[in-house]
Amino acid sequence: MQSINVKRLAELRRGAEIELIDVRMPTEYREVHAECARNVPLESLDPQRVMAERNGQGTQPLYVICRGGTRSSQACQRFIDAGHENVVNVEGGTLAWDKAGLPVVRGKKSLSLQQQMQITAGTLTVLGVVLAQLVHPSFIALSGFIGAGLIFAGISGYCPMSSMIARMPWNQCGDGGCEGSCSA
Repeated sequence: MQSINVKRLAELRRGAEIELIDVRMPTEYREVHAECARNVPLESLDPQRVMAERNGQGTQPLYVICRGGTRSSQACQRFIDAGHENVVNVEGGTLAWDKAGLPVVRGKKSLSLQQQMQITAGTLTVLGVVLAQLVHPSFIALSGFIGAGLIFAGISGYCPMSSMIARMPWNQCGDGGCEGSCSA
């Protein structure tokens, strides 16, 4: 998989138009994103559709960014698996972009997906214990189910609960704040 650091990408951007997609959740993107990125959430990423919408830039590299580099690596792998080799992961993600002093757009702050996941998992675990004590002992299975889901997520890198939370209405960007332009 190809990768590029943020400073080198900024240099390329000065000389030509680039296409940069940010694969974070819309709310994360709205909070802070590289000035020239457009949002294509990993949860709904369709490599064929993205490549078809490139407006004649299909021969140019497609740069992929996220918060720190993990989700963008996953997205790049999806493109590669779909037969699109000219994708480049942005090392260090938006955190590195911002830290390097490169132009960003800042907007409304919100809870990160990780925080929402932790709150949901913790609440359901405590609820299972409380219901097991007050209603019926079999409610302890709820806590066990949540724990097993967290183990699965840690091993596989896929968390069904995070996927569901990412699709919630409050995690969508319905105010038009999810587009960007990468003109030099």
